[in-house]
Amino acid sequence: MSENVSRRQLLYEAAAATLSGTLGVQAAQHVHRAVTQQRRAARGPYKPRYFNPHEWRTLARLTDLIIPADEHSPGALAAGAPEFIDLLCRHNVELAAMYTGGLAWLDREMERRYGKNFVDAAPEQQTALLDLIAYRKNDSPELAPGIRFFDWLRKMTVDAYYTSKVGIADLGYQGNVGMTEFNVPEEAIQYALRRSPFGGE
Repeated sequence: MSENVSRRQLLYEAAAATLSGTLGVQAAQHVHRAVTQQRRAARGPYKPRYFNPHEWRTLARLTDLIIPADEHSPGALAAGAPEFIDLLCRHNVELAAMYTGGLAWLDREMERRYGKNFVDAAPEQQTALLDLIAYRKNDSPELAPGIRFFDWLRKMTVDAYYTSKVGIADLGYQGNVGMTEFNVPEEAIQYALRRSPFGGE
C-alpha cells in the first residue's frame, strides 16, 4: 500500500472514530500532522479542502467562540481546530453532511432572527444564538437541529484543541515521567467532599 493511500485510510478511520465518539489521541495527532503537511506543501496558510469560503469563515468564528484566546492560551484558532474539522469532513461524508447542514441551519436561524448570516451578525447576536443551542434544556422542535450540531462542533473543537501542541501545553502535560509521590490537589478533595453524601456541606 502506498504512503498516500495509508494516510488517506488513517484520516478516514479518524473521521469514523470521531462519529463513534472513540477518536483517540494518536489518531487526532495524525490529523494535526496531516494539516501541518498540507500547510508546508501549500507554502502558506491552510487552504480548506472541504468547506467553501463562507462556511470556512463561519467555522473559524465558531471554534474561536468555543475556545477563545486569552491570557492563558492562544485558543482554538492557534490550535488548528477549523483545519482539523475540515480535514476530517473531507474524509467522511456523514460528518461532512452534519457540518454543512449545521452551518446552513445556523445561517437560516440568524437570518430569521437578525436578518444576517451568522458570521456577519454582531458578536452579541452570535453569542445570543449560541447561548440558546448550547444547552439541551432549550430543546424544542425549532432548536433541536442547532443543539445537535453545536454539541458535535463543541466536542470536535475540544478534541482538536486538547490534542494539539497548544492544547497539550495548556494542560501542562510533560509526558510520562517518574514521580516520587502524588498529591491530590486540595481543591479536588474539597470538591469530592461537597459532592459526597457523607461529607462536606
